[in-house]
Amino acid sequence: MVRSRTLDKPRSLIEAWPALAGLSAVFLFEMLDNSILNVALPTIGRELAASTTTLQWVTGVYAVVFGGLMLAFGALADRVGRRKIMLTGLVLLAVASLATAFVTVAWQLIAVRALMGVAAAMTTPGSLALAFRLFDEDVLRVRATTLISTVGLVGLALGPTAGGLALAIAPWQALLLVNVPVAALAFLGIRIGIPADDPADLHPDPIDGAGAVLGTATIVLALLAPTLFVEEGAAAALPWAATAAALAAGTGFVLRQKTARHPLLDLKLVARPLVSSGLALKAAAALATAGLSYLVTLHLQLGLGWAPAEAAIGMLPQVVILIAGGALVAPLMKRLGLNKAAWLSAAAVVCGLAFYTAFGRLGYAWIAVALALVAAGMRVVGVVAGTNVMRGLPSSRTTIGAALVDTAGEVTTGIGIALSGTILALVFPGALAAARESADFFEATTYAGLALTLLSAALVGFGILRGRRPE
Repeated sequence: MVRSRTLDKPRSLIEAWPALAGLSAVFLFEMLDNSILNVALPTIGRELAASTTTLQWVTGVYAVVFGGLMLAFGALADRVGRRKIMLTGLVLLAVASLATAFVTVAWQLIAVRALMGVAAAMTTPGSLALAFRLFDEDVLRVRATTLISTVGLVGLALGPTAGGLALAIAPWQALLLVNVPVAALAFLGIRIGIPADDPADLHPDPIDGAGAVLGTATIVLALLAPTLFVEEGAAAALPWAATAAALAAGTGFVLRQKTARHPLLDLKLVARPLVSSGLALKAAAALATAGLSYLVTLHLQLGLGWAPAEAAIGMLPQVVILIAGGALVAPLMKRLGLNKAAWLSAAAVVCGLAFYTAFGRLGYAWIAVALALVAAGMRVVGVVAGTNVMRGLPSSRTTIGAALVDTAGEVTTGIGIALSGTILALVFPGALAAARESADFFEATTYAGLALTLLSAALVGFGILRGRRPE
């Protein structure tokens, strides 16, 4: 595998603090953005006279644009410069956030959120790629990625509380204007702490425009379809049409990549053991975390009769482990190595789902154990699997590799929520509001948990088997 030059590479995290501060700010934006905005949705709805569907697009358009463009921008960054694309995306983020101050109607806010999605697609994959390339030692790479992700998870955990407090003294626009200083901090840290890309490390081939269009369409449709299944139901035609279109676009993308002279994504690289294993494990963890969070939120409120505030407190085991679990990464990696640490943590995710499926109906204590197991596994595998993907790629393809990791997480997050919601709707066809302490509701959550467990286990099994193969 081709390696970038090792001259003047930092030998510790302290030596790289400006770069790590900038990259952490990028990940903080990604994690903080939606979580802090959700608190303001009722206020936004009143002030902009927005319907429920419109409010869904305020949050949904960001995720769809972000997920859909990551591969294309990852490929572009590998060709024109990762640092250049990252800095351009941060400028776009600051401009789009400033535009929030001038929003007067709902469609303007949706447009601003779409621009923020573009900025996120330009910056988020680069944070993993640049952190990987900043160091030569895998130990430092894992520590750096752990630090960056911990900052983001703190933002995810504190976002709703901070947003609620801010709304008591400031207009809702302030929640998006906070991105301006975050983008400025990130810009300065990356501009000062990360050197410009070495032309020798850039990918020389021209970008595949047709492949970019097909890949973007595939991911956008794959992200829309799960949402449509939850909103429209499995009996509606629209979700199935979106699924069929996603499959058709995906088939076209694969055929294009196999026949193009300069493919957007060399499928032979994805087939490398470290890459395919890391992507499968990341997908399993994202699927499990999203699906379990969705089920437990409903379980606590509808199954156990908890108030929304109590249910939020009930999710704390997951939040605490996700933040504090960073301390597990380095010891596990040191004792087991990257591959075995990834396998063990992914197995913990499956065990957590199985635990919820078997014992969740017995009471909250059992649910808390399941949340902790899945969160602990997700915390480790999220860092280690991504590092393995980077290790398995040439240095000229690291950004699109990071984009693949993020895309795998985005798509399977949607699938996890959609799978859970669809099974609940099929097994418990009544209105969810009538599900409180219903035996049918508990049966539905059991079936949904079983489906998530089996699918996650299949992904983990594939990841482990692929990871055992030699490069």
